Amino acid sequence: MQIKVLRNIAEAEQISASWNELLSCCSASHVPFLRFEYLRAWWDTLGGGEWPSGELFILTAWRQNGDLAGIAPLFRTQNRAGEPALMLLGSIEISDYLDFIVPTSDLPEFTRSILEFLSSQADLSGHVLDLYNLPDSSPTLPALEAAAQKLGWSYRQERLQPCPYIPLPGDWEAYLSQIDKKQRHEIRRKMRRAEEYQPPVRWYIVDDEAALDQEIDDFLELMAQDPEKSRFLTGVMRSQMHALVHVAFQAGWLQLAFLESGGVKAAGYLNFDFAGHIWVYNSGINFDFRDLSGGWVLLGHLLKWANENGRTCFDFMRGAEDYKYRFGGIDRYVMRAALEPPQ
Repeated sequence: MQIKVLRNIAEAEQISASWNELLSCCSASHVPFLRFEYLRAWWDTLGGGEWPSGELFILTAWRQNGDLAGIAPLFRTQNRAGEPALMLLGSIEISDYLDFIVPTSDLPEFTRSILEFLSSQADLSGHVLDLYNLPDSSPTLPALEAAAQKLGWSYRQERLQPCPYIPLPGDWEAYLSQIDKKQRHEIRRKMRRAEEYQPPVRWYIVDDEAALDQEIDDFLELMAQDPEKSRFLTGVMRSQMHALVHVAFQAGWLQLAFLESGGVKAAGYLNFDFAGHIWVYNSGINFDFRDLSGGWVLLGHLLKWANENGRTCFDFMRGAEDYKYRFGGIDRYVMRAALEPPQ
């Protein structure tokens, strides 16, 4: 493999179609956070201001016939420890799953090639390859460890956050039967009560692009009722959220859903409907509707919809909030891998 570095966004734009095509062939890393259009929007604000500075350093691997073989979507910055580092685009806070983009069969050659390339770059002396949010099942982890051992790099790995998910059977009643009896009863009770609530309750998925900015603002206001989320929603982060929602809508994988009573929004979920999975990105609750249990009710409707529409997984992504397990979430984790070249 021949390694080439893309150092500006214009160069990366030129391979955007090939980027997404390669991603679609990589089942282990086929996630919305690695689509080119998502990372392009992330780069515009460096994750809503998470990183004060950064320099693109995207490694691409090419075969002799000119085919794109793999991508390590990296940027140069200082990591959380203040060390000079190469990190994955999308790191850390607002992109739940990250990885290299390369078919599993090519990972041994790809990881070896990029470590050899990085070792040859004098201006990267002292840089850590610091990779966050790799799924614990990612074949990139053992491939990196093997390549590091072979080439004399240090390798350390740590488990970060749980990412509960629900395998979907394709039938609402079958889904309910697989969760705890008490929780099954509670979900049904809350959804029945919502049917009798006054003013009347309805839920919907946003499908009107002309109304999208207002719907995004409404969602962010629901989020901001939580003090912690309110602090998170700085001006630049609100701009980042707008950009990401528009990108997902235009690419066809946005699921922005609301529950409302009498025309007033009681709850909202911002999800991605991508590759047969529902990826639960964020949520917001109107505390004036506590008696409605709007978050539970809307989540129930979304799970019912996902089962009835052939989705195979409902992924709550990072965080160990109790409600995820009440709805049947099963833990998996994201990992951090940190590598340093030989001295």
